Amino acid sequence: MKRLILIGFFLILSPFGMAFAAEKTVVLAVPGMVCSVCPITVRLALEKVPGVMKAKVSLENKEAVVVFDDAKTNLKALEDATFAAGYPATLKSPPSPATLGGATQ
Repeated sequence: MKRLILIGFFLILSPFGMAFAAEKTVVLAVPGMVCSVCPITVRLALEKVPGVMKAKVSLENKEAVVVFDDAKTNLKALEDATFAAGYPATLKSPPSPATLGGATQ
């Protein structure tokens, strides 16, 4: 019985137990950015969200490309973070497998 519990414990902690978590990428529209400091503020707000691995923000495109662990955070948390920083954001493209491109820091 102890072995069974121990094996179960290791399976949960192993990469096989983490198979349901996935890196996702979303593109958020952030229309309120108007100066060169705005993207920095948005990026820092997004990077503070637990589970965010990378955030690239473009003033020119008025968007943020965010790579995150969908087991640790979600779209609402990302939108809440930008809103709290003074830059309401909305989903521009749906979640997809993690890739970064297009936006610059």
